[in-house]
Amino acid sequence: MSVDQKAIDEVVSNLQLPPKVIGNLKRELKDAKITKKQLDEIIKRTTAIYDYSRIEAGEAAGVVSAQSIGEPGTQMTMRTFHYAGVAEINVTLGLPRLIEIVDARKNPSTPMMTIFLEKDYAFDRDRARELAWKIEATYITVLGSMSTDITEMKVIIELNKKAVLQRNMSVKEIADKLADELGIRSEISGDTLTMRPEEPSYRQLLQLVKNVQSVILKGIKGIKRVVIRKEESSEYVLYTEGSALKEVLAIDGVDATRTRTNNINEIFEVMGIEAARSALIHEATETLREQGLTVDVRHIMLVADIMTVDGEVKPIGRHGISGEKASVLARAAFEVTVNHLLDSGISGDVDELRGVTENVIVGQPIKLGTGNVKLIAKKVK
Repeated sequence: MSVDQKAIDEVVSNLQLPPKVIGNLKRELKDAKITKKQLDEIIKRTTAIYDYSRIEAGEAAGVVSAQSIGEPGTQMTMRTFHYAGVAEINVTLGLPRLIEIVDARKNPSTPMMTIFLEKDYAFDRDRARELAWKIEATYITVLGSMSTDITEMKVIIELNKKAVLQRNMSVKEIADKLADELGIRSEISGDTLTMRPEEPSYRQLLQLVKNVQSVILKGIKGIKRVVIRKEESSEYVLYTEGSALKEVLAIDGVDATRTRTNNINEIFEVMGIEAARSALIHEATETLREQGLTVDVRHIMLVADIMTVDGEVKPIGRHGISGEKASVLARAAFEVTVNHLLDSGISGDVDELRGVTENVIVGQPIKLGTGNVKLIAKKVK
């Protein structure tokens, strides 16, 4: 005879397990047709697996995690490689990328985005291409050629009709955009625009050319190139060189639930600290997997937790986690030793020798494993 849903939920809720494990178990057992004996077996196995996966009291979790990530790190190659079969976009991989992740770099050396599209766009190449043009920054050099006439003191822009139409633009649109950005009206003659500097000088003419070339006529600043790739699922995905998460998510047709960037700080600013933590775990795991290395995700999760525990993404280094340790000796052992010791001496800091590093330095047992056990014996009269 099968147990009813209410009884299952009641039994599961009373288990001495973390809320997340109980939630997962409830979800798995929802609408399940199981007997009392089967329910007991499921609970027994779940509890056994949980007990097995729990860390032992006094275990040096941080040291083990550092070792488990650092050792495979020595086998990683230093290389920049083409991303996921997209030949046009280079992405930093391997050890340099892992260093970038734990350093929480504000600007990655090769920022890129993977943009997933909503159903209406994902399986239609033309609509996907339309979105790509909306995202990719379009400059005048892509749409035509420029020349200067020194005698007449003017800049002549000859637009390529095919390129302009391809990006769903018109000559008038381009002229209006240039006028808005530079404050100089253009003379339109067919597919040719003529612009003159405010003052008829050679320097002003050259400056005008430079200014025209820097105007973004369509698309998002920072997105240098967009490549469309058809995935195995037959949907089209956009890969970009450059990253602008906030602006891209605002575009209609972009699937905000799956679109991601390799810039962790950008994810933090747009989506918050939990998303940044998930991105750290994802990026580190993928970087190691790409090199054929397997590291238990719990080690990476511990690093991500330490980096994000204060509500902001902090690097692991003297400007972040290591530089903010409570222990003077631990800070001094990492980098800029003399500065830490001098500053602490001036301010009269006290080191209580509670961590691993500082106890190793002074040569006494560390408070981990057997060193964390205090034996209390009853005094015999």
